[in-house]
Amino acid sequence: MALKYADSVLVNRTMDEAIALQFKLVNQMTNVFTNNAFFETGDVGLNPGFSRPKTTAAVEKVLAGVFDAEDCSLVRGSGSGAIRIALSMVAGPGDSVIVHKAPMYMTTKETFRLMGLRQETVDYNKMEDVEQTLRAHHNIKVFYIQHARQQPEDSYDLRAIIALVKRTRPDILVVVDDNYCAMKMKGIGVEYGADLSTFSGFKLLGPEGIGVILGSKEIIEKIHKTNYSGGGQVQGPEAHELLRAMTMAPVMLAIQNQQVEKLCSLLNNGSYPFIKEAYITNSQSKNVIAVLTDPIASLVIEKASLFGAATYPVGAESKYEIMPMIYRVSGSFLESEPHLKEFGLRINPMKASAETVLRILELAVTEAVRG
Repeated sequence: MALKYADSVLVNRTMDEAIALQFKLVNQMTNVFTNNAFFETGDVGLNPGFSRPKTTAAVEKVLAGVFDAEDCSLVRGSGSGAIRIALSMVAGPGDSVIVHKAPMYMTTKETFRLMGLRQETVDYNKMEDVEQTLRAHHNIKVFYIQHARQQPEDSYDLRAIIALVKRTRPDILVVVDDNYCAMKMKGIGVEYGADLSTFSGFKLLGPEGIGVILGSKEIIEKIHKTNYSGGGQVQGPEAHELLRAMTMAPVMLAIQNQQVEKLCSLLNNGSYPFIKEAYITNSQSKNVIAVLTDPIASLVIEKASLFGAATYPVGAESKYEIMPMIYRVSGSFLESEPHLKEFGLRINPMKASAETVLRILELAVTEAVRG
C-alpha cells in the first residue's frame, strides 16, 4: 500500500527553497513598508484612498508580490470564504463548473449548493478525459481544482492540468483551492497560470478567519468593490498579524515535512511490531498513515491524549497546533480504505520531532492493549 500511493504525494519545498521563500517575503515587505511603517501595526476602517484599511492594502500588495500575482484580496471566512467569494466572482446560479470526480471537501460542496452551481465531473488523473471534457462543453467557463488530494489514488499534476486547460480552452477561468499547500509546495495555482488562488491564513500561523485570494487584477478589483461594507473588511491589525506569522511559516513547514518523512521511515524499519505499515499521504495536510496490526485505532487515539498528543484538529496546522496530532483517518480516505477506521491512524508531527511522536505512540499502544 505504501507504493500504491507513492504517486499521490505532493512534492514539498526543500529547506533551502523554504528559506528562499522567507527571504522573498521579507524583501517584498521592505519594498512596501518604508520609513518604519512596519512598526505601526495597523489602522481600521474604510480609508478613502483604498476603500479598506491602508495596512490591509499594503499587506495585499506584499502577498501579490510574493506569489507573483497581479493582485491580492484579504477576505473574511478563511479558506472556505475565499473559495466562495472567488467562485461568486466568476460563476452565477445555474452555471456549470468542471470539477474533479472525487469526494469534494464539505464546505466547498456547500458553496456549490448555496450558489446553485452544477458540477461537471471528470477524472483529473486522466488527462485525455480532461481534454475531451474541455472540448465537449463549450458553455462552461470555470474550471475548479483542489491542490491537496481529494482521494488516496489522486496523482494529477496541478501545473500540467492548468497548462492543459489554458492550452485547450484559454477562455476558461481556473480557480484553485491551495489550502494546505500554500508556502509548502513548490508553487500554487496562480504561479502556474491559474486565474485565482485561494487559501486560509489560519493554516499559515495567522489569525482566525482570514482568507487570501490571489490572481487577476480585474477580478480582485471586483472583489474589493463588492466588499465595501466596513464589517466585511480584514482590519489592519489582523492583516499585519497575518503577514508577521507568514514570515515564520515556510521554514516551519519545511521542518515539519522533514519530520513527516523521518517518522514514516522509522515506522517502516521493523522496530515497531504493532505497525503493519506506514505511508505518507496528502489527506488535507501532509501526514503519515500508520496501519496497526490490531484493530485498536480508536483506543490508541484515546490513550494518546494522555501522553500529550492532540487528538483532534483546530485548523490543520494553525498557530495553536504545536503538539503532535494522532487522530482518525479522513473521511474521503475511509471511503477508499474502510478498514482504516479500526486499523489506521493519521499522524502529523506538527512542531514536534519524529522521536516525540514515536514515544507517545508506543505508550498509547501499550495502554490500549492493556485496555
